[in-house]
Amino acid sequence: MKLYYSPGACSLAPHIVLLEAGLCGQTIKVSTKTHQLEDGSDYYSINPLGYVPFLLTDSGQTLRETAVIVQYLADLAPQKQLIPASGSMARYQLQSWLNFIATELHQGLGPLFRPTTPEDYKPLVRQRVLERLQWVDEQLAGKSWLSGEQFSVADVYLFVVSGWTQYVEVDISGLKNLVALRERIMARPAVQAAMKAEGLI
Repeated sequence: MKLYYSPGACSLAPHIVLLEAGLCGQTIKVSTKTHQLEDGSDYYSINPLGYVPFLLTDSGQTLRETAVIVQYLADLAPQKQLIPASGSMARYQLQSWLNFIATELHQGLGPLFRPTTPEDYKPLVRQRVLERLQWVDEQLAGKSWLSGEQFSVADVYLFVVSGWTQYVEVDISGLKNLVALRERIMARPAVQAAMKAEGLI
């Protein structure tokens, strides 16, 4: 199994899940600026869309999109309980969280990283993302994790995306439940290992 990643990008989430699940897999660094691997080969020849994450499974099949890859990896290690059983209401609720994070937060923050985004539009983007994160903070009240008392792949994805706020002037310091969640996740050995491997800490 091969996971193509770029340091600190959304691919950090499946990198963390790979380690949380205790799975064997090779992580391959990609430059999202040059679209080359470290050996100089063309990443577009592997993934024509050019972005990360991209997973090549043991069977030779491929998967794209963070929300899908983290589910696949978690399903390979059911004993780790990183995701509810397929077909259960809990699974659908977790998928709802994954989709929310992907569309409202991940994509919501996107314009703040693009140099072509007009400066006068960025405050509106920041406000919308902050409102979404405030709602997440409310949902975390009285809970250890997004799904209640069970840590899951949705928490990992939220951790990665919410971490980007520090680079785009979105202040989440007042969101106490979210900050506490991030601290709990940051303390996990697999998270520390993935971030060290990507040169983030």
